[in-house]
Amino acid sequence: MKLLLVEDSERLRTTLARGLRAAGFALDVASDGVEACGFLKAYGYDFMVLDLGLPRLDGFGVLRAMPAGGERPRVLVLSARDRVGDRVDALNAGADDYLVKPFAFEELLARLHALARRPAETRADVLEHAGVRLDPQAHRAWANGTVLNLTPREFALLELLLRHRGRVFARAVILERIAGSTSEASDRSIEVVVFGLRHKLAEAGCEGLIENRRGAGYLIP
Repeated sequence: MKLLLVEDSERLRTTLARGLRAAGFALDVASDGVEACGFLKAYGYDFMVLDLGLPRLDGFGVLRAMPAGGERPRVLVLSARDRVGDRVDALNAGADDYLVKPFAFEELLARLHALARRPAETRADVLEHAGVRLDPQAHRAWANGTVLNLTPREFALLELLLRHRGRVFARAVILERIAGSTSEASDRSIEVVVFGLRHKLAEAGCEGLIENRRGAGYLIP
């Protein structure tokens, strides 16, 4: 799952980024509201963790700039503002949840997982195809009934290809989707992820599920 973290405190931003990546999120990071809006226009996200007291454009401005319909990230606001009025204003502006600073990282993760469990018309609860079953919320996958022990990037790749069956994804696009647009990894590293995922699928009897279109990229037809 892909997340945009928007926080102006460098210390908190670094700590949260480290924890969220360890929890399996593909992450982009912004330090102010204008930068956040740039990310939102350029990329798609499942979640956004948003501070309200941001430079250049505050969190309310970011919420107002988000599209009202279609696919949009679910927003968890992080703020030291603990007045009821601030919470109400943020929720009315489009936030999905509100967590007051200081907070426990475990609670932040629990709230993100709770947001992920909320019904969404654009997201299937469980993805199934050709003997493969993937549950994004439980972060588990099976092939022919066998549990697949996937790395976070292998899981994200399988979810991406299952969710968009028939669409060819170039290596650079896959890297941006599963590792974040600011990742310093080469798109060649995607070949390693694909190899590992294919091997695990083949061991479970699902060989050949992922196809390679020469010069174009990868897909599940």
